[in-house]
Amino acid sequence: MTKQNDHWFNRFIKGVIIALGFILPGVSGGVLAAILGIYERLLGFMAHFRQRFKQDFWYFVPVGIGGIVGIALLSAPLEYLLAHAQVIVLWGFAGAIIGTLPSLMQTANARGPRDGIDYLWFFGTLLISSGLLYFMSDLFGTLPANFGGFVIAGVLIALGVLVPGLSPSNLLLILGLFTPMLTGFKRLDILGVYLPIAIGGVLAMALFSKVMDHLLQHFHSRVYHFILGIVVASTILILVPNSHAAESISYAGVTPLTWLWSALACLAGIALGYWMSRLEAKYK
Repeated sequence: MTKQNDHWFNRFIKGVIIALGFILPGVSGGVLAAILGIYERLLGFMAHFRQRFKQDFWYFVPVGIGGIVGIALLSAPLEYLLAHAQVIVLWGFAGAIIGTLPSLMQTANARGPRDGIDYLWFFGTLLISSGLLYFMSDLFGTLPANFGGFVIAGVLIALGVLVPGLSPSNLLLILGLFTPMLTGFKRLDILGVYLPIAIGGVLAMALFSKVMDHLLQHFHSRVYHFILGIVVASTILILVPNSHAAESISYAGVTPLTWLWSALACLAGIALGYWMSRLEAKYK
């Protein structure tokens, strides 16, 4: 990589772009990091933090600042769209996730054809995670939008960076944390939202980067079929009304025109997700 490409402003812009993966369902921060050419360096930095601190810490500071700025800029329009065109927006999000599935399946089989155990991992994860996510509020109560809840949000966002193709935002929608997170980002709530998400993200990176690196090296196919099960389950549940979920989709008052726009948004999302996954394959 040339010195020009390593300029701090370029890394700042990359951070702004990667912020899309933090707040847009169907978009993975890990995919965007791979497209922008910094994923492997980021994973290596987190997996070998002590050894690479001096080398990589200041390299990633502009990326982190760009991510914060990107989140602050994008949260307000996204919150507005969810409040005024929820069905259309969520169908678009679901389409974006669907568009990435072929790439995820290809990645799952990159080191050999799937076997019966892979199918068990996928369908078992799909069934179990569907039930857990749908009945989560009944089983565990509502996940509060407080400091602890946003620490969990930070963990999920970090996992979306560590695992290219995994979008944490659809899980945050189901958990009821997505809109409160956007509201906190828009209001620049440093102590109540930014700080706990940062704590959760750093903890997840520190705890799971080596684990994820090890699992992908030794159980690549199993891990990705597990991820596929969660992705499919959470995508279905985005579109299924759930009276127990705080941010569940509502089809009350939906008109034929809304359905038309939702179908178009879904198709556009599929095209966007597929295009992004092709970019990842090209630049990974």
